[in-house]
Amino acid sequence: MSRSSRTEAPTAASDETQRQLDRIIGIMRQLRDPETGCPWDVEQDFASIAPYTIEEAYEVADAVQRGDADDIRDELGDLLLQVVFQARIAEEAGLFSLADVARSISDKMVDRHPHVFGDDGRPQLADQSGRWEAIKAEERARKGHTGILDDVAAGLPPMLRALKLQKRAARVGFDWINIDDIIAKLHEETAELRAETTRDPVDQARIEDEVGDVLFVAVNLARRAGVDPETALMGCNSKFESRFRYIEKQAEKYGKNINDMSLDDMEALWQDAKTESHKTE
Repeated sequence: MSRSSRTEAPTAASDETQRQLDRIIGIMRQLRDPETGCPWDVEQDFASIAPYTIEEAYEVADAVQRGDADDIRDELGDLLLQVVFQARIAEEAGLFSLADVARSISDKMVDRHPHVFGDDGRPQLADQSGRWEAIKAEERARKGHTGILDDVAAGLPPMLRALKLQKRAARVGFDWINIDDIIAKLHEETAELRAETTRDPVDQARIEDEVGDVLFVAVNLARRAGVDPETALMGCNSKFESRFRYIEKQAEKYGKNINDMSLDDMEALWQDAKTESHKTE
């Protein structure tokens, strides 16, 4: 018997999972009822819901970064709702159902893990990534995606799409040899940006283009440093927010209006905030 044919006996936990899944499916069906449902929910389609799906995925990532288990649970629920919502829209149009969605991803996971669900030997971790990419390449070929950059979704957040485009190109050797080359390229791009900002008259379209180049190279730098750029930026945002709130609190503490403070005064408090944060690290 292959491992893919193994089944587990139902448990109380799995029964409860099925009950709750049936419940949310029923709730969504009721919300989408044209006569008795919620007018807002009834109006929605794939396109109108997609931005909410992206937003909920980011809120899951935020909860994970904060390590808040209750928020992770709640945000995963919000994300699950998006899947149920989209699947219900598809089912009403006769396209596919939530069961089809679950079947599709289950089949994909089984196909991509022959070492777990088939008869292949268990690979070393170092080899597994290469095998995974080879399997995904076969899947793309079956769909007619023969170009290296085919099927990198255009609707991805720009930073994530930049990362995926770079990873795809790197598979065929279109990549920097070492990280110092990327840092040098970043200096080159910032110099070009500086040159554009000093032109008279200023060409805003060219400045936008150069800013894009700087950001694209920064994503590449993160990739080669083994850092997820989205996660790094999320951390930086949190750090900035924390330190700026410190400035606000200190201004209030000393009876100052932050709107009237000089940049030098705010910079001094910023440095204090950095010192305080280092004490807690």
